[in-house]
Amino acid sequence: MRTRLLPLLIVLMAAVLLALGVPLAVSLAGAQQQKVVVDRIDDTARFAALAQFVTEPADSSGPAGDDVNERRETLRSELRSYHKVYDIRAGVFYRNGSPMAHAPATWVLPRSGEVRDAFKEALLSRRSHDPEQVWPWQRHSLVVASPVIRDGDVVAVVVTDSPTGPMRSRILRGWLVIAAGEAGAMLLAVGAALRLTGWVLRPVRILDATTHDIATGRLKSRVAVAGGPPELRRLARSFNEMADNVESVLEQQRAFVADASHQLRNPLSALLLRIELLALELPEGNEEIASVQAEGRRLAQVLDDLLDLALAEHSEAQLQVTDIGALAAERVAAWAPTAEAKGVRLTGDCPPTTAWADPVALSSALDAVIDNAVKFTPGGESVEVTVASNGDTSTVVVTDNGPGLTDEELTRVGDRFWRSGRHQNVKGSGLGLSISRALLAAGGGSIAYGRHEPHGLRVTVTVPRNAPVGEPDPQGLTDR
Repeated sequence: MRTRLLPLLIVLMAAVLLALGVPLAVSLAGAQQQKVVVDRIDDTARFAALAQFVTEPADSSGPAGDDVNERRETLRSELRSYHKVYDIRAGVFYRNGSPMAHAPATWVLPRSGEVRDAFKEALLSRRSHDPEQVWPWQRHSLVVASPVIRDGDVVAVVVTDSPTGPMRSRILRGWLVIAAGEAGAMLLAVGAALRLTGWVLRPVRILDATTHDIATGRLKSRVAVAGGPPELRRLARSFNEMADNVESVLEQQRAFVADASHQLRNPLSALLLRIELLALELPEGNEEIASVQAEGRRLAQVLDDLLDLALAEHSEAQLQVTDIGALAAERVAAWAPTAEAKGVRLTGDCPPTTAWADPVALSSALDAVIDNAVKFTPGGESVEVTVASNGDTSTVVVTDNGPGLTDEELTRVGDRFWRSGRHQNVKGSGLGLSISRALLAAGGGSIAYGRHEPHGLRVTVTVPRNAPVGEPDPQGLTDR
């Protein structure tokens, strides 16, 4: 969930920062250009004031002409100094486009273009419009034109053509500062998003892990009600209450099964004893009394299995590092005489491999699986027990060459009291594999069933090699 929520928050925060940063960058560029334009307007106004009393070149004789020539030379000197210091082309042009004074000397009024347009606009007795925004990647110039007005008439126009390199550099530096600020804000936002998602989702992860623990048989697991939003803390408390109620109901069911099994054994034992005494008074070989005795013994076996199942579901596994290969080889050796008596070949491939398991529970589960395999395998066939490890788990696979099960039967195998309709005449209560599943689940293990070709059943017992939560892993099983 965090991998889905975190990108969403980051995208939203990035959109907010862009929505703030882009207008700020545009505003910065506009402010820099407006500052340059205002400076150029002031410069053109000053040059217009100097050129206001400079007349046409024809009126340059006599004392007044000397004064005009002096003013023209002053204007030219100012323009030359202005160009030398600021590298800005500037000039004062008469209405017909001829220059009154200009710098550099090679610069003339072009016939078309931005400079000509600004000149024509100033002839209408108004300053030229502000130029379009120049961006750092554009090599445009800024043209500002102001009219020279004398006696209400426009007699000349002052034109400045400014390079934009310094201005574009200042804009770019400002943008870099904004980008650095945006990057810093984004890093802070990502850090805040990580903390926020961790704070919100930590109770969810704990709840998910606890749910998995309960689903796998660890009914004592509970959610620690700490941290997170109030709604999730309330959900954790409600979950704990639900888990307590479910555990209480299951405990009552287990206690009932155990008590019923235990209480029924005594009257059943007394009933079987009376049947034995009654059989002594009947003719030897009476089929009815033999049938009653067989059913009584079967009922006693069912009660014993029910009690074992109740104890298996109630007990807690005593997990420890166990040599699965040695344990499986021991069970193969223990069942070999039974298999040999039936004419079944029981073989084992049990290399040393370790895992976390309850040795007693795993031995009982393997006994039930091997017993079931030998029981349903006809004489002359074989049963194989194979131990393997894949790094995270260790497996004990028991395969037989019996009749096997159909696809529908495979979905039900292991259910309590379930037995295939084809095997009703075989001795058993239908609880052995259920007991095995309960014993394995208590230690984090599992049991699975499948086909064994060309015929038979394949039972896979799996136990974890990872240390349980809270347990040290002194031998480093997960690294082997």
